[in-house]
This record gives sequence, C-alpha cells and structure tokens, in this order.
Amino acid sequence: MASSLKPAAVALGAAAAGVAVWSTLIERQLFTVRRHTLPVLPSGAAPLRVLHLSDLHLAPWQARKIDWVRSLAELAPDLVVLTGDLMGHLQVRGALLYALKPLIEAAPTVFVHGSNDYYGPMLKNPVKYLLEPSRLSTRTPDIDNRALTAGLEDLGAINLNNRAAALTLRDTDIELLGLNDPHIRYDDVNRMRESLAELETNAAATPPVRFGVVHAPYQEPLGHLLDDRAAVIFAGHTHGGQVRVPGVGALTANCDLPTAQARGLSVWHDAHHAAFLNVSAGLGNSIYAPVRFACRPEASLLTLEAAH
Repeated sequence: MASSLKPAAVALGAAAAGVAVWSTLIERQLFTVRRHTLPVLPSGAAPLRVLHLSDLHLAPWQARKIDWVRSLAELAPDLVVLTGDLMGHLQVRGALLYALKPLIEAAPTVFVHGSNDYYGPMLKNPVKYLLEPSRLSTRTPDIDNRALTAGLEDLGAINLNNRAAALTLRDTDIELLGLNDPHIRYDDVNRMRESLAELETNAAATPPVRFGVVHAPYQEPLGHLLDDRAAVIFAGHTHGGQVRVPGVGALTANCDLPTAQARGLSVWHDAHHAAFLNVSAGLGNSIYAPVRFACRPEASLLTLEAAH
C-alpha cells in the first residue's frame, strides 16, 4: 500500500512545485490588457477609449513592469484612470512617475489614492485576507503622499481625491466624481459633492456623463456614486482575488464587495439606479506576497459607445 502511494505523492509534490513556480515567477509577469465595450454615451457621441490602471504596487527593480506601463500610451486612450495603490515601496516615487509620464502626456489622466500610497508595504499573514478585510492601519503614514500627489499633478494628472472635475472628450461632456480610499476611511462624500457643486453648470441639452472613481469598492461608497448618477464606476483594490480557484473564482475581495465582482466588468445597482462597475485586478502585488494564480496582472481598456 505504501509503495502504491509513493508515485501519487511524488506527482502531487511535483504539481505543487509547478504551481508555486508558475504563480510566483511566471504569471505575475504576464501583463495583459482586458477589453470591454460599454453602451453609456449619448446618442450620436463618438466612441471614447478609457484606459484603467490600478494597484501597480511598483518597486524600484520592476523594470519590465515599468516598460510595459509606458508602452500602454500606444493604445491612444482618450482618458486614463488611475485607481490607487500605485506605490509598492518607500523609494519608488521617481520610477513611478517615469512609468506614468507617457500616459499622462498622451491623454487627460485622473487619479485617486489607495492605502499603499500612504503606507509602505509590510509583512502580513495572507491567510487573514481569506477571513476578513484587512484592518484600518494604526501606523503613522510613512510614504510622502504630498510629494506623490504633487508629482502626479506636476505631470498634468487631475487629483480626484474627494473631488470632482469636468472634461470634454471628443465633444462629450464628462463629469468625474472621485473618493479617497474607503479602506482607510479617507473617503469624504460631502467634500466630493461640494466640489461637484462648484463645477460650472452645464447648459447643454445633453447632460454630462458621470464617472465614479474610487480605490476600494466598498458597498457604501459605491452607493454614494450611484446616488450621484455615475454611469460607470472605476475601482481597484481587490487584485481580482490575486489567487483564484479555477471554476470558483476569487476567494476574497478584501472588502464587502461580493467575490463574484472582484474582477472585471459587472453592474452595481440599488432599487433606483445602476452603473457599470469595472474592478481592475491590478498590475501588482505586495513585495511580501509575490504571487498570482489564475489572475493575470492587467490593465483595462474600455471602449465607451453611444447607447442604442
């Protein structure tokens, strides 16, 4: 009996080793672009290409990721949306700005922050993520977030942290509603709405299309963005689960979002309103959890078209 079990044990061990090599060394380098088409624009509007990036968790030595992000400018987006957790190391701000510069120069770019844009990475027990969302940090922020914000703004990116902004893209008026990271309770919907009220009143017959932008897709802030008539909501934070079980999907979203919506495009709705929700699986991971399985690192390219 023991001898018959030995080949099975060897095969199981080899399979486990293969999964470990794949998930730690290979898959997390297989950057891809996920594409969707959404019918949300007014009748007769020209299509808009929106490039959505999230959760780079960039570290200084990740030259391949830096080069790949820079190459995304070749997609010729009309708008770039950054949904936070761009920083993955205390000393990466310069490399991050270098990576993002071609995108910001190519198209109007908006950003919100995630918790990792305030707090540097630290070693944590990954099993806890399967049990409950990670807790609000009691640490003192150790990333110079003001310098990060200033660096992005100096390149021309628009700060949407608890703010609103208006753009006209290919003759379509867009209003963008942004919230700072709900995961660390930095979101302030009242400040965002005050900023929205300060925008010039749109006198056109066709009202502007509204986009919501937030890092962590908790249900409460998603509800606020629905209340404010967002047609599309962009979010990140979940890493798509980071480790997905084939046939099952994500085991955790690290927030109260249903795991079935932890990656990709879905619809978020309440009794009165609905919006497309695009949750990016992100391009990175903590340097202390260098693993992805059945969840390739991604950027999203959304083509927005006129609704029929």
